[in-house]
Amino acid sequence: MGRGEDDVIGPVDAMQVPRFAGPTTFARLPTLDSVGKAEVAILGVPFDSGVVYRPGARFGPGAIRAGSKMLRPFNAWTDTEPFAHQVADAGDVACTPFGIEQAIGQIEEAARATGERASHLIALGGDHTIALPLLRAAAARFGPLALVHFDAHLDTWNVYFGGARYTHGTPFRRAAEEGLLDLGRSVHVGTRGPQFSAADIPSDAALGFRMIDGRAIDERGAAAIAAEIREVVGQALVYLSLDIDVLDPAFAPGTGTPEAGGWSSREAIAVIRGLAGTRLAGADVVEVAPAYDHAEVTAIAAANIVYEILCLFVSASTT
Repeated sequence: MGRGEDDVIGPVDAMQVPRFAGPTTFARLPTLDSVGKAEVAILGVPFDSGVVYRPGARFGPGAIRAGSKMLRPFNAWTDTEPFAHQVADAGDVACTPFGIEQAIGQIEEAARATGERASHLIALGGDHTIALPLLRAAAARFGPLALVHFDAHLDTWNVYFGGARYTHGTPFRRAAEEGLLDLGRSVHVGTRGPQFSAADIPSDAALGFRMIDGRAIDERGAAAIAAEIREVVGQALVYLSLDIDVLDPAFAPGTGTPEAGGWSSREAIAVIRGLAGTRLAGADVVEVAPAYDHAEVTAIAAANIVYEILCLFVSASTT
């Protein structure tokens, strides 16, 4: 008997197959090839040629998948089933490590092709350069998007090293210049650490971005931050981009540009849960570099953040 359009294939049953066995897909979900179409596709983007400090995020997609083996079908704390609609693992983009602009083109092409078989994408990075081609593909489909950008850094700098325009520190300036973003409804969240100059934050604000800096978690708490984000984006379609370095290095040592003074994994999850009902178009979780990780701390945090983002897709579809 064939599978009906409304039949959902979920993760491998952990009561039948131990978590240390079975498929190596995200949360041991089926592959996109095996189900044909999905509501959400998980797409790995193993690219890190845009980093300006420590490389290694090309191994992030595999690490996040490995860190996802303990995920379960029901989120008791948000009363959602993130796999209630078809979610599938689309594998990895084959992108060159030798030419950044060529790789950007390959990533955009793969995202567009995957989008023909899935309503939404969540990308596993990879460094933050990948957000630009992912936004190009998403904006081509949905129009300019509100950006909710969790990161220690602005990622709206202009150029590096005398003229490099495409790095993990520039994707959202390029996205703003290309008209991919609804800048009146876009916000950086968790920003902290030193800047290159006193002009950096004003320059970012001049593009149109709002900012909820890293101090807000202490001053106002997760619920207030989530409420402000919801107020900023309103009913706009949202692209959520999360750099794992929004977490403190104590909770995410496995990343390329760590900054002290960040959030805990618990705080980040609390803010994301507070975004229930937000109209997500797509998302990415980036900058996991497992060579610097310990005991999968970073990978497990990233996998659980992806899980909570999946719950947002479900909550938005039921509101």
